[in-house]
Amino acid sequence: MNLNRLTVNHIRPTRTRGAVLRRALGLLAASLLAGSTGAQAFPAMNMPVGVTVLSHDIYRIHMEVLWVCVAIAVAVFGVMITALIRFRHSKGAVPDTTMTHSTAAEVIWTIIPVLILVALAIPAARTMIKIDDTTHAGLTIRVTGYQWKWHYTYLGDASGIRFFSTLSQNSNFASQLDSGIDPRTVPHYLLSVDHPLVIPSGVKVRLLITSADVIHAWWVPAFGVKRSAIPGFINELWVKVLPGHEGVYRGQCAALCGRGHGFMPIVVDVKTPADFAKWVAAQKAALKQASAAPVPAATAPNEAPVARARIAAPASPLARRPLTARISD
Repeated sequence: MNLNRLTVNHIRPTRTRGAVLRRALGLLAASLLAGSTGAQAFPAMNMPVGVTVLSHDIYRIHMEVLWVCVAIAVAVFGVMITALIRFRHSKGAVPDTTMTHSTAAEVIWTIIPVLILVALAIPAARTMIKIDDTTHAGLTIRVTGYQWKWHYTYLGDASGIRFFSTLSQNSNFASQLDSGIDPRTVPHYLLSVDHPLVIPSGVKVRLLITSADVIHAWWVPAFGVKRSAIPGFINELWVKVLPGHEGVYRGQCAALCGRGHGFMPIVVDVKTPADFAKWVAAQKAALKQASAAPVPAATAPNEAPVARARIAAPASPLARRPLTARISD
């Protein structure tokens, strides 16, 4: 038995402590290398860049702070690992019991963090000031939150255009009890509306945000900004979508505003300035045509909408139930 044990121990590869430490350092270096490329290789794990000027500035500060934290971690853990390897008991290291205080060390580890914080505070403060600067806007829109929809009123050159933005009928029907509709078959379920907000790219758009009932919050993640809609108060924010990033962007109310809170999406359609000008002209032409239309008979205003509603109503009786009906069920 003893001979067998000696034979096995003789042929088994042995690892010294130095080899184990070198392997650990190699794994640590590989992890740091993987982390340095993680922002590009795994974008879902990192903060999204966004499509606006502010979102890009916020992302830049985020990455600067991240790399400063990585550098601090490398320095601190590097010193710790070096001390553990070079000054361990097996190497014959003897602790210095006479050192109880070092003024130079305390000054150094106080000044360096202060300098790092100041270096980070300067760009952060500059960006915060930029976020609150709503001057020199090319377009102003008043945003009013209701339970549970949004109302947009265009001011300035696009004045006269106003509309409600409500959860689309497809999502509303699918969300009702016993509707028989699979929500997974509904495009952009609970994130689509009947009338999206339309803004131009490359233009600073100022939003005046308020509420008519309870506290809401206007939030589109791709824009990198969020503001609370508070009754009796007007908050401001601005967005400037970078040219080349035209498209549809979606968000939601980010404040618990009642039982229909999850059914209050935000959809923004970003167009080129030329297409936005065409959209504004079309909207104003429709408003002018509607105002110039002759006034119908006395009974027509009450009968015509009902007729249109009957034609447009779906076959299912659940589709005619209001949003609050399925919640109370």
